[in-house]
Amino acid sequence: MYLPKFRNILFVFLQMKKILILLLLLSPILYAQQSAIITYNFYSNGLPAGTPPLVLEASSVISKYMNASGETFYIDHPSQKTYQTTTLKSGEVITDEESISNYPVPELSSDTMTILGYLCKKAHVVIRSNHIDIWYTAQTEFKGTPSINIGPSLGLVLKIVRNGNFEIIAEDLALSTKMITLPYSLGKIVELPLYRYLVTAQNYTTVNVFQNEKINFGDKPVNLLTNSPDITYRFSEGTVILRKVKLPENMGMHTVVAELTERSAGDAYDRTGSLFIIPDITKDTSLTFIDAFINGIKALPLYEAKNKKDYRGFTLTGKYTPPIELMRFITPFGIGHYNSQVQVYGITWEDSVTYKQDITALLPALEGEVWFGVFIGCYDKGGHEVSLRLKYYPDEVPQEVQPVTKGFIQPLMFTSNIMEASSQEYSTLFETDTLTADVDIPEGIKELTLRYISTGHGGWGSGDEFNKKMNYIFADGKPVYSFIPWRDDCGMYRKYNPASGNFPNGMSSSDFSRSGWCPGSTSVPVDIPVTGLKPGRHTFSVYIPMGKPEGTSFSAWNVSAVLIGKY
Repeated sequence: MYLPKFRNILFVFLQMKKILILLLLLSPILYAQQSAIITYNFYSNGLPAGTPPLVLEASSVISKYMNASGETFYIDHPSQKTYQTTTLKSGEVITDEESISNYPVPELSSDTMTILGYLCKKAHVVIRSNHIDIWYTAQTEFKGTPSINIGPSLGLVLKIVRNGNFEIIAEDLALSTKMITLPYSLGKIVELPLYRYLVTAQNYTTVNVFQNEKINFGDKPVNLLTNSPDITYRFSEGTVILRKVKLPENMGMHTVVAELTERSAGDAYDRTGSLFIIPDITKDTSLTFIDAFINGIKALPLYEAKNKKDYRGFTLTGKYTPPIELMRFITPFGIGHYNSQVQVYGITWEDSVTYKQDITALLPALEGEVWFGVFIGCYDKGGHEVSLRLKYYPDEVPQEVQPVTKGFIQPLMFTSNIMEASSQEYSTLFETDTLTADVDIPEGIKELTLRYISTGHGGWGSGDEFNKKMNYIFADGKPVYSFIPWRDDCGMYRKYNPASGNFPNGMSSSDFSRSGWCPGSTSVPVDIPVTGLKPGRHTFSVYIPMGKPEGTSFSAWNVSAVLIGKY
């Protein structure tokens, strides 16, 4: 009695099977034109820009492309949304989701152009002051753009021209049967600023050297008893911190930037600061500044000056190598600690200052285990808090590991008295002397450069802090360079100086121009080409016409010089 019903069910099943087989047989025909692969090339001023081609996969529903960094960009046309997604080196997948309505709306034009056989219309949009022409077509069901923020809703974008000289041009379009879909999982959805930060941060290498370390006067020193990389050592009554750090190797073709963040923890004054490294000396008889930290400043060689003062460790000798200064900075007046205590109309104080210096020229000295030191000359128990990071930015992304080009780096002079709190003499020798250092230049050195930093100090009206003084540099008695280290842009740093004195004429102490420095800034190194020196021993000299003392006030000049060359 159930046979007719069974036959009906069997009939339906057989018919569905036939339809399924038919669909499978016809599927190449039905889906033969469901997507397209478009290849774009980049041009600058009519010439190839050297950028790898970009491949866009486009359908009527989804389009996507990938950049050289491994990010994938999707446009979901029905939902009018875009997605930027990537897998971080940690394995975590992150995605930014945006509505197309958030992107600038192009202005449509009646101009036309034929590209790859398709009639294209023109649109124009301005993005961050860049004038962009967009050529798009509606003659195909495919939709997409080689830049998701430029014309994502116009149709299929085949050409983009930025500022009239940079072009992205479609030069091939091939039909495809490939299905284009959004990934099954988009991972963690994050806001665009965080997404861009996370993507960019994994492309460069960050080394944290110091983290919120105190530099002050009166802390008990931590003696240099071991070579442990986990200890921050403190010397000279707490005004110097020192730490051994393991730096990455094979970082050739990188730009290296030192970032030192500083905040007052009680000190209200502008103080001389120095970021330096202690050179790696292999000779058993050689001395470095570490010997002074352990055994006192008199462990270093005396510089014989006419005024008979006890200048120690200022220049290179046969047994002593001075520090290599990476960055000179001058702290502002009380940033952070005094923000709430001093109010000035119209000014919002910064909480801290970050000094940044490109130190790529010294990259050969920044590999393996390196001693880093920071000095701030203060006499305050609260002092300052500092953090230090090194960032190695690759010149190209992605980049394979490359060895550092072998270089010649020889420190010659370092007159900042970083053991000031332990009775190291101020660099007042220029009142009677020319500072000199002898150096042996080996065979095969080329492109010699003297990296020179100079700041004048003497904080009264006729002191060298406030008066222009020429610096003369000589090689073997012959002048190679002369200049006046001077900063007349100090007013730019007013928001970093809450404790700076304010005067009846409307100026602040931090506003005044100074000899090579401003409160709250770095002192820019001068790179001086040195030519014509043959291998062998040579003498470098610095002369500064320093002002005379007045009563108990005196001037001083902190100079450092490092000779840099290539093999």
